[in-house]
Amino acid sequence: MKNSDVVRGTAAIAAEVAAKHAADVDKVSRFPIETFEALRKAKLLATAVPKEYGGQGAGMLELGHQCAALAQGCGSSGMVLAMHHIQVACIARHGAGTPYFDAYMREHLVERQEVVASITSENGTFGDTRSSICAVEIHGDQMELVKDATTVSYGQHADAQLVTCRRTADSPASDQVMVLFEKDQYTLEQNGVWDTMGMRGTCSPGGKFSGKGAAVQVLPGLYADSSAQTMVPYSHILWAALWTGIASDALGKAREFVRAEARKKPGTVPDKAVRLAKAMVELQAMRHNWESCAIEFDELAGDKSALEGMAWALRMNQLKTYASETAPKLVHEALQIIGIMAYKNDSKFSVGRQYRDTLSAALMVSNDRIASKSASMLLVFKDD
Repeated sequence: MKNSDVVRGTAAIAAEVAAKHAADVDKVSRFPIETFEALRKAKLLATAVPKEYGGQGAGMLELGHQCAALAQGCGSSGMVLAMHHIQVACIARHGAGTPYFDAYMREHLVERQEVVASITSENGTFGDTRSSICAVEIHGDQMELVKDATTVSYGQHADAQLVTCRRTADSPASDQVMVLFEKDQYTLEQNGVWDTMGMRGTCSPGGKFSGKGAAVQVLPGLYADSSAQTMVPYSHILWAALWTGIASDALGKAREFVRAEARKKPGTVPDKAVRLAKAMVELQAMRHNWESCAIEFDELAGDKSALEGMAWALRMNQLKTYASETAPKLVHEALQIIGIMAYKNDSKFSVGRQYRDTLSAALMVSNDRIASKSASMLLVFKDD
C-alpha cells in the first residue's frame, strides 16, 4: 500500500513542489498554494472519495501514507491534506446515499478537486469540539448559520466549510450536527492573523462565519456518531502519520549528515551513528503504531459498535498522545546528532521548521484533555 500510485504521486509532489516552497511558506506564514495546485492537477485530492463516486476509494492505511509522504516535504501541507481528508471522510461515510451529498462528491470533490475545511471550534466552548453554542436555523427547505470560531484552518483558501453546531436552537450543547457550505454560500470575516510558532502554512486564524444554504446540506445523523465513527479516528491516525513523516524528514537529514561524516573517515563508524540507530528504532515504532491502527480501522470501518466502544476510544487516545509526544523528541534527537548545522536556519541540515511544526501536535486537542478522558475510561474499562 505504501507504494501505491497515490502515495508515489504524492511523494513526487512532496519532493519536487512542497519541499521547494516549504521554507517560504513557513517564513511568511502563507498557504502552500503550489503544493495544492499540484495535488489538484494530479487528481490526488479525492483519494478518500469512494470509487462509486469517481474517487480512488483509499482506505485509512493508504491515506496515512499519503499524508506522511507529503509531510516529509512540508509539514503544513501534510496537515492541510489530512484535515481535508477528515472532512471528505465525514461526507462520504455519513452523507452517501443522499442526492445532495452524492452529487457534491462527484461534481465538487472528484471533478473539481475542491478542498474542504472545517469549523469545529467556537468561542465560549473552551476547546470542547463536542459542545456548540451556535445552532442551525431551518426555514422550510432553507437553512442558515452564524458561528464565532476561534480557529478556521486554511479557511480563506478552502472551497467549502463543514461546520458543527447545535441541531436546533432548543437543543443542548452536545446535540450537534454538521452542515456543509459551498464557497458562494458563506462569508468568513477573519479575526487577527496567523502568526504562530509552527504549522504556519495552515493559515488558521479565528473568524466570524455566516452562511445560508439548502436544508439538505445538513449532514444526516448526529455529530456524536460522525465524531466517534469517523472524525476522531481519521484525525488521530492521519495526524500521527503526518507527524511520523515530519520526524522521518528530520532523521533523514541526520542520516545524511552521519553518512557524510563517515565518508571523511572510511572504515570507521561515526559516534553519532549509534545515536541515529537508536532514534530509528523509535521512528519504526511510531510508524508501526499508526499503521496498525489504520489497518484495524480499515477492518472495522463498518462496525459502528466497535468504533463507538471504549476499547477503540482508548486506542485512539493512546495513539494520539504517543505520536504527538514522540515526534518532537525524534526531531530533537536529529538536532543533537547533526549539531549546529541543524540549528542554523540557512543550512541544508536545518530542522528548525520540523521542530516547530511537531510542537503543535500536543496542542491539537490537548493531550491533557485526552489523558483526563482516558483516565476516566480506564477506571471502568474491562479488557476482554
